[in-house]
Amino acid sequence: MVAALAPLLIAIFSLALRLINLGRPKGFIFDEVYYVDGARDFLKFGVEVAGNKPEFIVHPPVGKWLIASGIKIFGDNEFGWRFAAALVGTLLILLFARLVHILFFSPLLTAMAAALMAMDGLLLVHSRTALLDLFLTFFVLLAVYLWHRQRHWYAAIAIGLAIGTKWSALYFLLAMALVSLYRVFSSYSGRKLIRPTLIKFAQYGLLPVVVYVSTWSGWFISNRGWDRNWSSNVFLSWWHYHAEMLGFHTGLTEKHPYQANPWSWMIMGRPTSFFYESPQGCESKNCAQEILAIGTPILWWFGTIAVAVVFGYWVVSMYRRSTDGVLNLTVLGIIAGYLPWFFFQQRTVFTFYAIIFEPFVLLALIYCAKLILDSAMQARTSIALVATAMILIFLNFIYFLPLFTGEIINYDDWLKRMWLSSWI
Repeated sequence: MVAALAPLLIAIFSLALRLINLGRPKGFIFDEVYYVDGARDFLKFGVEVAGNKPEFIVHPPVGKWLIASGIKIFGDNEFGWRFAAALVGTLLILLFARLVHILFFSPLLTAMAAALMAMDGLLLVHSRTALLDLFLTFFVLLAVYLWHRQRHWYAAIAIGLAIGTKWSALYFLLAMALVSLYRVFSSYSGRKLIRPTLIKFAQYGLLPVVVYVSTWSGWFISNRGWDRNWSSNVFLSWWHYHAEMLGFHTGLTEKHPYQANPWSWMIMGRPTSFFYESPQGCESKNCAQEILAIGTPILWWFGTIAVAVVFGYWVVSMYRRSTDGVLNLTVLGIIAGYLPWFFFQQRTVFTFYAIIFEPFVLLALIYCAKLILDSAMQARTSIALVATAMILIFLNFIYFLPLFTGEIINYDDWLKRMWLSSWI
C-alpha cells in the first residue's frame, strides 16, 4: 500500500520543493529573459514583438504560451513566470512513474522511478526556471508513453505539441514513425499493407503537422508577426519564416563559456550556470549564490553505467532476435534524444539539453535495478545493493540542493561542491 502511494506522495513533496521560494532569485535567470518576454507578448498581441515592430524568434510558441498561463494566473512576477514549469516538472514525475508501472508492474520499481526523477537536480532546476526544455521533455515523454500504449492518435497530438515547443522533438517523431512502419510491414503484406500504412502516415505524418501548424494560430491571426506579410500567401510567409529559423539554428556557432560537447553531457562534464552572485547573508564574509543546471552527479554517473549495460543487453537481444519492450524503449529514447546532437559538433550546445533524454537514462537505471533484484545473488545482498545506491543518490541530492535552488551559502561550502574544475 505504501509503495502504491509512494509516487503520489513523492510528487506532492516535489511540488512543495518547487514552489517554495520559487520567486527567488529576483529578475531573469539565464534565458528567461527571452521566453518571459515572449510570453508577455503572447498575452498582449498573440505574437512576439519588439516595441512596435515584429520580432524574430527561433522557437515555436507552445512553451511560451505555458509560461504565459502562469503569468495570467499569478501575475507578471518571478513566481508567475516559473509556475508552469514547477507544475509540469511535478507532472513529469507522475508520468514517468506511470510509464515504469506499465513496463514492470512492480510497485517497488514504480516508487523507485518517482524517487529517482524527484531526486535529480537537472529536473529540479528546470522545474524552477522559465525555460522551454522541460515542457519539451514532458510532451515527448507523454508521446512515447501513448505510443507504447498503442494510442497513436493521442501520441501524434502530444508529439505535435512537443515539436511546437522545440524542434528537437522531430527526432522522436521520426523514431516513432519508423518503428511503427516497421511493425506494419512486419505484420502485413500485399494489399493488406495499404490501409495500416495510410493510417500510420495520417498518425505520424499528417496529424503532428496539423497540430504544429495550429500552435502558430496567433501568428496567422495577427498581422504583426515576423515575416507575416513577406508574401501575399500567408503559408509562403510562414514557410519563409521557418527557413530563417532553420538558418539560425544551423548557423549558431558563437562561442559561449558554458557550452559543452555532447560527449560530456552524461557525466555532467560542463554544467550550465544559470545564475551566480556573491551577495551578503551567509555566516562568512564571502558568500555564494548559484543556480547550476547539473544533474545529481552520482545519479547521472550511475545512469551512464546503466545506459551502457542496457545497450549491451539490447545488442545481445537483437543478435538473438528476441524482443524486450523496456530495452527497445530505452534505446529509442537515448537514440532520438541524445544521438542527433553528436552531428552538430560546431553548434553551440549546452549540457542542460540533456533533460530531454533524462527519463530514458532513469529507465535504464530501473532496468538495471531489476536485473540486480532478480539476480542469482542472495535477496539480502541484491536489496542492499539497490538500497545503497538509492541512499547515495538521495544524500548527493541533499548535498547539492543549495545549488539547485539558489540558496545563499558560504563560499567555502560552494567551492566544496565544485567536484570538477570544469564546473566552475
